[in-house]
Amino acid sequence: MELDLEGLPPSVKLVLKVLEEMGEAKFSELMYETKLPQRTLREAIKILRERDMIEIRPCLEDMRKRIYCIKLNEG
Repeated sequence: MELDLEGLPPSVKLVLKVLEEMGEAKFSELMYETKLPQRTLREAIKILRERDMIEIRPCLEDMRKRIYCIKLNEG
């Protein structure tokens, strides 16, 4: 999978790399794996959402939580 990473902050690239390795992750798992502060991680997720690079869906175990994964380009 080829993603356009040019111009992205290092924190955003790190989140993408972790999601690539894990497949999908909850916010708490991303915090643990990336060691990023909560505010930085939220900003990285916001940037990825704005660029339509990640998919966010509800966690079926706990509807208050979200699951994040890299969006696959179809076609």
